[in-house]
Amino acid sequence: RALFAEYAAELADPEQRRLYEEEVAALERERGVEVRFVHPAAGYVLRTSQAGSRRCYLNVCSNPHVEAPQARPEPGGHRWALPYSLAPGREELGRGGRRRLIYDVVFHPAALRLAARSARFRRLLSDTALEAVERHCAVQLDRANATVLRGTQYKGVPQAPVIRTPLPGGAP
Repeated sequence: RALFAEYAAELADPEQRRLYEEEVAALERERGVEVRFVHPAAGYVLRTSQAGSRRCYLNVCSNPHVEAPQARPEPGGHRWALPYSLAPGREELGRGGRRRLIYDVVFHPAALRLAARSARFRRLLSDTALEAVERHCAVQLDRANATVLRGTQYKGVPQAPVIRTPLPGGAP
C-alpha cells in the first residue's frame, strides 16, 4: 500500500508530470517528430447519449495550441472554420458506480470567448463538437437531447493528448 500511495503521489506531482512531458518530447524529437501536449482548459459540458442508451459527456475545452477560428464573409453571413483537437473517448465511473463515456473536444480559447458572448456561436460550437465525435469515433449521438450542463465546466479527470508534427529532415 505504501508503494502504491508513493506512486500515486508521484503521478499527481506537477513537477514530475512536467519532467515526463519533457522526456517524451525529447525522445520524439530524436525520432523526427515535434510533440506538443494539449492540456484542456475547462469550458462547458454537453450531456447526451450514445446509441440511445449510454450516457456520455462532451467536454468543450480550450487550448492555445489549437488554431484560432476564422470567419470568411459570404453572401448572407459568414462561413466559420473551427479547428479542433479530439482525444479518443474514455470510460470513467460516475456516481453510483455507473460507467460514462467522456470525450474532450478542444478548440482555441477565442472560440470559447465567442461562444460566451453569442448563443448562436455556442450552438455552432456545440454542433461542431457533436459532429466531430460522431465522425471520428464512429458513434451515433442523440443530438436532439444534447443539453449544456449548467454550472459544470469539465467532467472527469483531464488527460493531455499530444499533437505530433513531423520535423523537416526527419525520418519518414
